[in-house]
Amino acid sequence: MSIKSIGAKVFAKKIVRGIESWASRPVETQQKVFLKLISEARNTQFGKEHGFSEISSAADFASKVPIRDYEGLKEYMDRMVAGEADVLWPGKPIYIAKTSGTTSGAKYIPLTKASMPSHIDAARNALLCYIHETGNVKFVDGKMIFLQGSPEMTEKNGIKIGRLSGIVAHYVPSYLLKNRLPSWETNCIEDWETKVDAIVKETKNENMTVISGIPSWVQMYFERLQTATGKKVGHLFKGFNLFIYGGVNYEPYRNKFEGLIGRKVDSIELYPASEGFFAFQNEQNDTGLLLQLNSGIFYEFVEANNFFVENPKRLTIGQVETGVQYVMIISTNAGLWAYNIGDTVMFTSVKPYKLIVSGRIKHFISAFGEHVIGKEVEQAMSEAMQQFGFSITEFTVAPFTETEAGELPYHEWMIEFDELPSKLEEIAGFIDRSMQRQNSYYRDLIEGKVLQRLKITTLKQDSFNNYMRSQGKLGGQNKIPRLANDRKIADQLSSLQA
Repeated sequence: MSIKSIGAKVFAKKIVRGIESWASRPVETQQKVFLKLISEARNTQFGKEHGFSEISSAADFASKVPIRDYEGLKEYMDRMVAGEADVLWPGKPIYIAKTSGTTSGAKYIPLTKASMPSHIDAARNALLCYIHETGNVKFVDGKMIFLQGSPEMTEKNGIKIGRLSGIVAHYVPSYLLKNRLPSWETNCIEDWETKVDAIVKETKNENMTVISGIPSWVQMYFERLQTATGKKVGHLFKGFNLFIYGGVNYEPYRNKFEGLIGRKVDSIELYPASEGFFAFQNEQNDTGLLLQLNSGIFYEFVEANNFFVENPKRLTIGQVETGVQYVMIISTNAGLWAYNIGDTVMFTSVKPYKLIVSGRIKHFISAFGEHVIGKEVEQAMSEAMQQFGFSITEFTVAPFTETEAGELPYHEWMIEFDELPSKLEEIAGFIDRSMQRQNSYYRDLIEGKVLQRLKITTLKQDSFNNYMRSQGKLGGQNKIPRLANDRKIADQLSSLQA
């Protein structure tokens, strides 16, 4: 065992002990975070406008600071980008993370000296928890790849602006630099397909042990590796045993990945965003993600069913329950206050607090009051893949209302299969039954003859890549919404089938 491996085990034990300490005192931990945030920001422009000097409790905060999304804070964001200091957080941000966003176009999210370490530490701690649990440290001596955006940045008014994944690339610990791929030059390539080809060339003869990225784009990398070498990824990289991912649910990709790899590998799910690093999987046999309660983020939760009512009730960590869909609201040491990141989550445990990401509050289908969310369509698809043994590249779901006279509307499942299965009608029926089991509103609409059973539309190979390319969003941190309440994406996908 190398010195680096021995050191990793010792460090992992120390970090896990610290995590267990704050995780066992969740309410106290969050209270400390909350009071520190309010104290440090009371003299900012936002703090003065919202009476931070008079806030001593979460109830005070909820009465003075309304929930906002990006558009609601955009005025303050623009002032920071323009170079103003002490707007949302003391001083100026050290970085601005530019993200394409899924609902608001381009967004500019501040990263401060106080917030930046949590992005780095949480990713590191996820690996250390894995080492502590499994004892597996072999990967630390191999090569690691993180598929991410370009680390190149621009500068405006003394603040560096770039993609979060590219910004984080500047913080790779020195002891990992020799292990890290691709090269800096390759990482700076903007065109995604050119970049993937360059990464394949650089890595195909290396001892890759850890591979990380959004599943859809790692899949492209794996496919091109296989084309270039004629080998399964797991045979090419004999030491590859850990896949780290985030951004989307891995389950719809699992069959495809195991086929490309040629064997099973361990995986760790992360829940990062430009707005903060919220949670990570700390146990291999538990899909729940450990909520980071001590990372400079104060969390509030609103039941998803009540989110759009006036002044919805805001819950703190000690008030949430398992099995309920919540919209997650954050206040951070980057200056985001009562900020709606747009995600819905569901707690799987409260000792400690673990959750799964169940969807997006703006990504749903309720054209007829069915209230279908991302978690439901992903679970239905995963169950069908397990039952029928097929694999897919990607899928999305949209309502179809412009039916022929006398025909009921339905949900259209647009699926890019790896190989077209023979039992398509049986698969559609199976998925539909899963949806009815999960969602009583959907079942009532089917039984009441308001909707007919869902229909599957098969898409040509590369349809989703071609769509993302047409939107200028191929690769990086971009991802396809699993479902939408309109047909903007569905109609564009249909147009690509001609």
